[in-house]
Amino acid sequence: MGIALPLCHLSLLFLLSISFNHVGHRNLVFADEALIELQCHNAEVPSTCIQCVKSDPKGESADKVGIAFIIITCLSNNAGSLKNNMTVLASSARGKVEKIVLQKCAKGFSVSMDDLVKAAITLGAKDYDKTNGLVAAALVQEVYCKQNILGKNVTVPDGMVYAMRVYEELSNAALRIIDRF
Repeated sequence: MGIALPLCHLSLLFLLSISFNHVGHRNLVFADEALIELQCHNAEVPSTCIQCVKSDPKGESADKVGIAFIIITCLSNNAGSLKNNMTVLASSARGKVEKIVLQKCAKGFSVSMDDLVKAAITLGAKDYDKTNGLVAAALVQEVYCKQNILGKNVTVPDGMVYAMRVYEELSNAALRIIDRF
């Protein structure tokens, strides 16, 4: 048995529920957009950070820690791609030095992936100093790889050079965001 309400009350209730739901949803999305931009603003390249966060369906509803988690996930995915691409390049390398450099890079990105998994876990445990240390350790592997590539004059495709630059930008973003917790 239902509650009998006059038609005018039902109409008013219906209009209020629609307007509050619509207004609340619009404000929620706007607030999340603002939070993403605020968190990514202090990164050296905010657009890379924003693109990463917006690429995740959970980005629009993420809090500060959630945004950092999404960036670490982007980093981990990027490290996995770089590891795989370095492995493929190493397998087809003609020179011994080139092969060794690329194999070391692949191994370094594999280590980075492990560090980033640990970083995500420590972020969830609210151990932000340890999280930053692990993100920094993962970045060191990329820097070491790039230095070896440049120092040994190893040629890598432009797409990989770009992916490494994005990796550095996302690392920087994660470090700066987590520093502010």
